[in-house]
Amino acid sequence: MPARDRRTGFSRRRQYGAFLGYVLAVAGAVVGAVLLIVSTTRPGTFAPVRMTAASITAPVSTGIDAVFRWVGAIPTTIGTYFNVHGENAMLRAERTATRAALMQARTIAYDNRRLRRLLALRDRSADTVVTARLVSSTPSSGRRFALLNAGTMSDVRPGMPGRGPEGLVGRVTEVGPLAARVLLLTDPESVVPVRRIGDGMPAIAAGRGDGRIDIKSAERTNVRFSARDMFVTSGTGGLYPPNIPVARISTAGIDQAIAIPFAAPDTLDFAVVQRPFMPLPPPPPSLPTAP
Repeated sequence: MPARDRRTGFSRRRQYGAFLGYVLAVAGAVVGAVLLIVSTTRPGTFAPVRMTAASITAPVSTGIDAVFRWVGAIPTTIGTYFNVHGENAMLRAERTATRAALMQARTIAYDNRRLRRLLALRDRSADTVVTARLVSSTPSSGRRFALLNAGTMSDVRPGMPGRGPEGLVGRVTEVGPLAARVLLLTDPESVVPVRRIGDGMPAIAAGRGDGRIDIKSAERTNVRFSARDMFVTSGTGGLYPPNIPVARISTAGIDQAIAIPFAAPDTLDFAVVQRPFMPLPPPPPSLPTAP
């Protein structure tokens, strides 16, 4: 009897629980159907409730969405970093290569222009002896000389003027079989008769030894030299042919001014050696030796 009573009570509790579950399910279904009918027939009835619930859940949903977006963006950010780093390295390498190619192209174009001018000068001048390369110069010492790779075997003689595409370079002072030494315009021992373009005023161009030239008035006093005044050879003395560009005034002055030569020896590759404007006097005859 006690055991049977315990089994009957246990079955009753199960029966009550199952009955209560059915009642709750039916009640929930009825309430859901009523709410569905009300929301369909009168949509605005539950608007305050929906908005209240949305206001409560919106911050939470926003935070969760932000977390998911941040976590999802991590792989993309890492990939973008490595891609951008690689692209930047590639662009820097391309920029370096392009800059080097551009500088080389500009150098070639500049050299071609100078060589074309030099060739045109050689072709139109009947006094050209030889076109030679300037293999060395002394732009940083007190004396200013340059070395040409042409000498007596190319008919180069002392006293012959040398010029480049831009203007006068200097004159030959010493000659060997295959080389010649040129005294540059900027050497302190160099003196060139010149005249000013525009009014033909005569002047003297003397080297300073520092890469520049002193322009001094040859005849008049109180002569005003203005910046950008240009001077060419005058032909006086019979050594340098007339109208070869020599220098441009860089600092204004009275009776004397500093000028910059048109032909900078440290930028020249080739020079044209010309015959003197007037023939050089023949060497003195050698005296006979006593028997």
